[in-house]
Amino acid sequence: MRNALTVISAVLLLGGAVACSNSASDSTAGRKTDAAASKPVSAGSALSRVASEVPQAKLSGTVTAANDPNHLLGRPNQYTSKVTFTDTRIKAADVSGTDKGALERGGAIEVFADPSDAKARADYIHTVTKSMSALAEYDYVHGTVLVRVSHYLTPDQAAEYRVAANRLG
Repeated sequence: MRNALTVISAVLLLGGAVACSNSASDSTAGRKTDAAASKPVSAGSALSRVASEVPQAKLSGTVTAANDPNHLLGRPNQYTSKVTFTDTRIKAADVSGTDKGALERGGAIEVFADPSDAKARADYIHTVTKSMSALAEYDYVHGTVLVRVSHYLTPDQAAEYRVAANRLG
């Protein structure tokens, strides 16, 4: 009788462990699939999707580890890809003297491996620029994507990027 109870207990424990393992991996696999399907592969593909809704956005540069002015590309918890773009509604006189890839000329899109990293980057930028109006920008996080937009755009113009960013996923 005692051996039978031991065997039954072992079977129940193993069965429960297998059931928990299967349900956890099934739901995890579903989340990975959903997340992979909804997030852009790169900042370039995200910009293509954004520009389809905001035609004034034009690619101005692709950031690489060699030319990244922030030295963040590929670093732990930082963006995995980044592009810069211009917006044709920004006056040339407003951005004269800035570099070709300067955020003020339109914006940038940064893609992260994890949504919390994208949010942390946006929070950091907000903290740094909060007291310096010359560095102010519009930041829109959607999943793993951070869309950064020049303060030279009006709030209504910048809102077009917010709407487009929300449709990335």
